[in-house]
Amino acid sequence: MSNLDRAPVPSVCGGRGFVVAEPVRELLSPRHVKLGESTEVRRLLPNLGRRMIGAWAFVDHYGPDDIADEPGMQVPPHPHMGLQTVSWLHDGEVLHRDSTGSLATIRPRELGLMTSGRAISHSEESPRPHARFLHGAQLWVALPDAHRHTEPSFEHHPDLPQVTAPGLTATVILGSVDGATSPGTAYTPIVGADLALAHGADVRLPLEPDFEYGVLSMSGEVHVDGVPVLPGSMLYLGCGRRELPLRAESEASLMLLGGEPFEEELIMWWNFVGRTQAEIEQAREDWMNGTRFGEVHGYDGAPLAAPELPATPLKPRGRVR
Repeated sequence: MSNLDRAPVPSVCGGRGFVVAEPVRELLSPRHVKLGESTEVRRLLPNLGRRMIGAWAFVDHYGPDDIADEPGMQVPPHPHMGLQTVSWLHDGEVLHRDSTGSLATIRPRELGLMTSGRAISHSEESPRPHARFLHGAQLWVALPDAHRHTEPSFEHHPDLPQVTAPGLTATVILGSVDGATSPGTAYTPIVGADLALAHGADVRLPLEPDFEYGVLSMSGEVHVDGVPVLPGSMLYLGCGRRELPLRAESEASLMLLGGEPFEEELIMWWNFVGRTQAEIEQAREDWMNGTRFGEVHGYDGAPLAAPELPATPLKPRGRVR
């Protein structure tokens, strides 16, 4: 769950000043980024115009990729601080190792949830042998100040609650949907759900009006509140909604991401979320010196080196550019 850009652009996130306090339909286009040796992702957050949705601060969508004759995902050990990572698959497997000693193979529609807290490092790779196709999403959740220095941990939840309606199965990844609550640990009011729609489904999903929401299209043809959303794109929906109309033109899958708007202002650079430039600089130094972030055992390869910090000052400013 890494930002592998060798020249990462600092992102300023958080603050309620730019939250859209009413329902909107803002279509976000992805930026294409290389992830490791053989995987290209579509980055939806942070976006040129929108940095966060609730506490969701980073969203990559990848695949479906045919990796039958490829190594698949190969992300060497790298650090995180100040965030949680969410691994979500529709096809394939990801082998997770981290500096707490966790070792887990994450499979489709299982929750891999890593809380970095003050500091953690991990690696991700497609197992050998592995399935032919790889398709999923990688996401970060910003930790609020009261919890960002917590001890690092990892959770693997193979069984998650579901909500069903005619033509719809909603798997609850984080938070709650229509009374069903995920076992994943959350530190802010948040929701994440995988929505599987049958061909011809025409349903309305209940929402929390105080949350802001976005919908990432994973596959298929679907209209979200009347807007066609193509796979690999995201529709930002703002706040003030009590339900969301969904209509599927084929079998389709979406990820619903939402939460209470994140009030604190943040700096996100490379794989770190902090509040000041000094915090980011110290985290980079600690990683390069081999302190604080621990060691990942069992990965066949060297850890990632941190890129150089930008020459311009890192300042938290808000949710949109």
